[in-house]
Amino acid sequence: MRHFGHIAPEVRERLFYREPCEFTAGSPARVLSAALGATLYSPATRPRLADDVLKQGARGVVSMVLCLEDSISDAEVVAGEENLVRQLTELAGRPGADLPLLFVRVRVPEQIGDLVRRLGPAAAVLSGFVLPKFTAERGLPFLEALTAAESASGHRLFAMPVLESPELLYRESRVETLEGIFRAVDKYRDRVLALRLGVTDFCSSYGLRRGPDMTAYDIQVVASVISDVVNMLGRADGTGFTVTGPVWEYFRVQERMFKPQLRQSPFLEVEATALRQKLIEHAMDGLLREISLDRANGLLGKTCIHPSHVLPVHALSVVTHEEFSDAQDILRPERDGGGVLRSAYTNKMNEVKPHRAWAERTLLRAEVFGVANEDVGFVELLAAGLAE
Repeated sequence: MRHFGHIAPEVRERLFYREPCEFTAGSPARVLSAALGATLYSPATRPRLADDVLKQGARGVVSMVLCLEDSISDAEVVAGEENLVRQLTELAGRPGADLPLLFVRVRVPEQIGDLVRRLGPAAAVLSGFVLPKFTAERGLPFLEALTAAESASGHRLFAMPVLESPELLYRESRVETLEGIFRAVDKYRDRVLALRLGVTDFCSSYGLRRGPDMTAYDIQVVASVISDVVNMLGRADGTGFTVTGPVWEYFRVQERMFKPQLRQSPFLEVEATALRQKLIEHAMDGLLREISLDRANGLLGKTCIHPSHVLPVHALSVVTHEEFSDAQDILRPERDGGGVLRSAYTNKMNEVKPHRAWAERTLLRAEVFGVANEDVGFVELLAAGLAE
């Protein structure tokens, strides 16, 4: 699989200075954690789940979570497990199918081993499990269960803990909770692919809900948690983890709400009427701003609950030609001693030592999402994806 792999090769050649790399479920964790992109959630109870997975994979989705937790009711869990086992077994029986990375969001640790046992050889289609409401106390049994299931099945399984508990939100317990989470995930570092933020749960603790014209960063109590999570768990010194962006919960925003922002948005200076209409239908200015703020705050990838969110996340994850040029200049071997240089675009200062970690992360993103041609921006990438 590869990002933008659903777009015709001749179109990719026009869009990209360097095309996104190909990867598989067996690729190194370093690549997979950066390549998750827009992780699309789907309830495990969907009767045509296998067909849904294949359809979304063909449309450019590279990671999906099949959910047995908050997206289904307590009364549906048993039926959801049965449906999940049946549908994943069906997918495993389709050799050559181009599947996204598949994860299951469970409720309790015991489900991990039970599902892997019931799947048998079909567990090979799974990349891992999403672990809800993760703290040191609640999370360790999940990680122990995942390790045991991996050993029993002989199949590599990754964990993606979700940081969403009230202890993490409340100021008086936050630092202690984050320290405990770090100890837990550090112990199982080879198994932890990424940390996910449960912003909806954070908001619920205060009876809050952001509107479609607001980002998670506009809700100060939430923004403070994101800041502290990145501070303690997302460091670029080798101790950090990939932290993914929070879910965006709106879709099909009314045109009357979107049009004024469309005219003002720096991303969307589009003249074509047909493309303008598609942008109105498929994207939102609030979502675009939040994706940009995710990246500016050190987050990579995003939780998504609607297919229309996937392409904007991926389009805004592509490295610009200017970013790539700066990163390459900073990391040239002759720059190892440090120093300051003018960017090739002659519009900024590149300071070698302070900007090194940024440059390394940028080149990793370039590897999995590609580098746009010099005259290609977000609009062209989005338009090409919508045209498919």
